[in-house]
Amino acid sequence: MRSLIIILFFYLISSSAFAQEKYLIYFKDKGDFGKETLSKTTVKVNLAKLILSEKSIERRRKSMGNDFITFQDLPISENYVDQLRANNVQIVHKLKWFNAVSAIINSSDLSTVKNLKFVDKIEKVKKLKSITPITDAEQSSNLNKINATDVYDYGQSLTQYQLSDIPQVHDLGFTGEGITIGILDSGFEWKKLTSLKDRNVIAEHDFIYNDNVTANDSKDTTENNFTQHNHGTAVFSILAGFDEGNIVGPAFNSNFILAKTEYIPSETHAEEDNYAAALEWMDSIGVDITTSSLGYSEFDATDFSYTYADMNGSTTIVTKAAEFAFERGIVVITSAGNEGNNSWYYITAPGDGFNTLTIGAVTSTNLLASFSSHGPTFDGRIKPEVVAMGSNVMHATTGKSPYSFGSGTSYSAPIVAGITGLLMSAHPHLTNKQVRSIIMNSGDNLANPNNDVGYGLVSALKAIEYPNLETVAGITYVRKIFSNSANINENTIEIVTESGTKLPMTKIDNLYFRVELPVGVNEQNNRIYFTYKDLQNNEVREPSREFYNLYIDQSLVSVNEENTENEIPTSFTLSQNYPNPFNPVTTIQFAIPQLTNNNSASVQLKVYDILGSEITTLVNETKSAGNYSVEFNANNLPSEFIFIN
Repeated sequence: MRSLIIILFFYLISSSAFAQEKYLIYFKDKGDFGKETLSKTTVKVNLAKLILSEKSIERRRKSMGNDFITFQDLPISENYVDQLRANNVQIVHKLKWFNAVSAIINSSDLSTVKNLKFVDKIEKVKKLKSITPITDAEQSSNLNKINATDVYDYGQSLTQYQLSDIPQVHDLGFTGEGITIGILDSGFEWKKLTSLKDRNVIAEHDFIYNDNVTANDSKDTTENNFTQHNHGTAVFSILAGFDEGNIVGPAFNSNFILAKTEYIPSETHAEEDNYAAALEWMDSIGVDITTSSLGYSEFDATDFSYTYADMNGSTTIVTKAAEFAFERGIVVITSAGNEGNNSWYYITAPGDGFNTLTIGAVTSTNLLASFSSHGPTFDGRIKPEVVAMGSNVMHATTGKSPYSFGSGTSYSAPIVAGITGLLMSAHPHLTNKQVRSIIMNSGDNLANPNNDVGYGLVSALKAIEYPNLETVAGITYVRKIFSNSANINENTIEIVTESGTKLPMTKIDNLYFRVELPVGVNEQNNRIYFTYKDLQNNEVREPSREFYNLYIDQSLVSVNEENTENEIPTSFTLSQNYPNPFNPVTTIQFAIPQLTNNNSASVQLKVYDILGSEITTLVNETKSAGNYSVEFNANNLPSEFIFIN
C-alpha cells in the first residue's frame, strides 16, 4: 500500500516527456489457474475465501449456496502484476472480478505492454460524468414539521419520509439494525456533523488517493472551494442522519461502509475503475446493500466513449461491476439520473443493469419530477424500478447552515436504500433476489409499470409486510408481518391460495406469523392472499383485491437442504448461527467427520449466555458422520430467561 501511494504521488507532481493515461489491462487467465472446474481444495480458492469476512461468506451462501466462490473471485496473478511493474506500469487498482488492473502507462510503453503474452486486451479507463444535484431556490412552505403520533420527531424532513411510510415502520421498532449499507460517492464529512457523527461507520476508503480519509483533506483541490465531500455527505444524511427535530433517516441504526470514488473538480467526473474497486472491497467486508448516487451518461470525448446504445446491461464497467456484486448476494441500488429535461433523457449507467434497483424521483405530491431520467434500457427493459421523493429533499450540509434542500435522483436513491435496510432488518433471511422483488411489489404502480416511474412510489410499510419465504431445517415457510396484529383476532389468520386451499397461520413473535408453504404453490402458481377477523369480528381480506405474488425459486426452497454436495466432513465444525441477529428463531449448523474407530459420535450442542451459564441443550444424542442443522427458538426458553434481540 505504501509503495502504491508513493508512485501515485510521484505521478501527480512530476512532469514526463511522454503522455500518461489510465488504462484497464485485462489478463488472459489467472496465472496457473485457468477456467477449469473449481475445486474446494484449490489453493487459490482458499485464498479467495480468506479475503472474505464471515459476514460476506454468510451473505454469499444465502444467495449462492455452498458454491459461493467463482472464477471471478480468484485473485489475479501477482506474477503478471510484477511483470507489468517491470515494464514501467504504475498499478492503481487490482480488479479480480474483471481479471484486470487499472494502471498508468506512458504512451511510449503502451505497445510493449500490449504485446506481453499474458495480456488479453487494453482499454482506456473512461471518465464518466456523474449526477449533480439540482439546487432549489427555496424550500417548500408545505413541509410537515411534526406528527404527534410518531416515535421520532422528523422536523422538516418528515414529508420526504412520510411519503414512503417510513415513520410507520420506525414506530414498529425497525431502524436498520444488523444490516450493512455501502455508499459510493464523492466523500463524506460525517465525523463533525450532529446528524452523522454517531453513525456506525465500520470502514471507509478513498479510491481516488488510496487512503482511508473520505472527508476533504490536504490532497483535495481548492478548485471548487473544497466541495469534494458535500454531495456524499448529503446522501449519507438522507439515508441515515439522526438529529431529532431536523432529520431522521430511514436506516440510521445500520452499519455503514463509505467509498470515496467520484472526483468532483473535473466537472464532477468519476473514473469507472474506482467504482468497480469499491464494490469488490465492500463485498469482501460483508456489505448487504450498496447505493450510489452516481449515474454516468455524458462521457469523455475519446475514441472509447459510451453512448445510449451501451445502456444495455452488459457494456459499461460500472454496470458490469454492479451485476457482479448482485451475483454475490448484494442488493445494488443506484440513481436513475437527472437527464429527463435534456437531450440524453434516459437512465444512466449503472442503472441499466439487469438486477440493479434503479431509482427515479417524484415530488412531495407523488408527481414525476421533470428532471428524473426515463426508461427503457436500450434493449427495452422497464426502468426505473421504483421512485421516491427526490424534489426538495432536506439533507445535512458541510457549510454554515447545518441543513439545506436539494433535488435529484441522487436524493431519492438513498431513501430507497434506507427502506431496503428496514426490510432486510425486519427479515434477515431474505436473499437479494427476494429483496429486489419485494421492493418492486411495494410500489403504487404495480398494475401498470412504465418507463417514467416503474412500479411506482415505494412504501416501506408495504415492503416489510409483504409475504416472503424462509427455509428452516429443510422446511419452507411463508412468513409475514401483520403490523396491525394488535387489532386482529390472531387465531383467525389464514393463508389462502389461488386454488382455494386455506391454512392457519402460526404466531412466532409479536408481529410475525408463518405457515408451511402450501402444497401446489410454486414458481408458476404463486398467488396467495390472507384472511382474518378484526376485534369487531369483521372478515378482512389482505390484499383487499387481487393477490400477493410470492417470489419463489428453487434455491429458496432447497437452501437448507444442501449439504456441500453430500461430502463427508473432514473435521468437526460449528458454524455461525443464521440469521444473526435473530428474533426469535435462528438455525445452527454443525458437521461431524468420519471417525477412525467408529462411524458415530456422541454429540451435545448447548447454548450459553454471555456470562457462561447454560441456557438450554439443543442436541444430546449419538450421530453419524455428516452435516446437520438445528433450530433454536428463544420463545421456548423458560420464563426466568429474558430474550433481548
